[in-house]
Amino acid sequence: MRKMTFVLTALLLVAVLGTAAAGERIRMGVVVKIGGIPWFNAMEEGIRKESPKQNIDAWQIGPTSADPALQVRAIEDLIAQKVDVIGVVPNDMQVLEPVLQRARSQGIKVIMHEGPEQVNKDWDFELVSVEFYAESHIKKFAELLGGEGEYGLFVGSLTVPLHNAWADVAIEYQKKNFPKMKLVADRFGVAESLDDSMRTANELMDKYPNLKGILTFGSLGPIGAGRAVLQRNKVNDVVVVGAFSAGQGQRLLEQGAIKAGYTWNPMVAGEVFCRLARMLVDGTPIVDGKVIDGMGKVSVNNDTKVILGQEVEVLDKANIQRLVDMGL
Repeated sequence: MRKMTFVLTALLLVAVLGTAAAGERIRMGVVVKIGGIPWFNAMEEGIRKESPKQNIDAWQIGPTSADPALQVRAIEDLIAQKVDVIGVVPNDMQVLEPVLQRARSQGIKVIMHEGPEQVNKDWDFELVSVEFYAESHIKKFAELLGGEGEYGLFVGSLTVPLHNAWADVAIEYQKKNFPKMKLVADRFGVAESLDDSMRTANELMDKYPNLKGILTFGSLGPIGAGRAVLQRNKVNDVVVVGAFSAGQGQRLLEQGAIKAGYTWNPMVAGEVFCRLARMLVDGTPIVDGKVIDGMGKVSVNNDTKVILGQEVEVLDKANIQRLVDMGL
């Protein structure tokens, strides 16, 4: 009888706590926006390096295009595999809500990155706050433009939540602090495609002959815009500012086709996915002021389930080689 009671108790604990106890090996899949680009290659390397240290079997899934439906299918596959944790860098928060709800209903932990407003998550982590990141870019952009002139704005897509949050903050800050600057058109959702960014930059330069700059949120935006500016010999006429993978954009930066940007280290983001997965499964408290490796002392909002760090890298001629040497 005592043995049966012990077995029933153990089964009850498994049902309540899940199959992975503290410190036990767990499984995690991380679904990113698109596969095969340098930014997410670096994130995958971070996952590969950190997962053994955390006793995690972890892998990254990169869809062939930035299509939310492909992310849904990848998450459905992870649910079917009964993983312990799913990480996501979302393309469209609303599209993902139902499938993430299914995951959590089956006891799977959900960690977001670049999705602070995502419904049906356990936590979202950001290596830098929306305000700090966006304002850093618009301040540098305005400085390079001399505080006036026409400009264009790129984001990864019109449904990528974080890119559009950055754009909102940047536009508001520009209107308040640099009223002589003028956004020539609504934002363009092209910055996850090199070809689309290049084409749109050329179209803007054709349509707006007085265009002074392009501000872009999305790692391929500066590369495409920079190439367009370089090919048209407008390095001294059109300023391109935005985050990009250091190895991919180094030459354009050194040629002046990209002027500057701020970024966080995607390799570190991959590592943080693993560290947070371990903490969640082990039940380690995530509290305001806690030091998390790769994020520093974090700010935690328990209402929105967002963890904020303040880790940013400057993309300029003085720092670019160091980032390239790190594999970024």
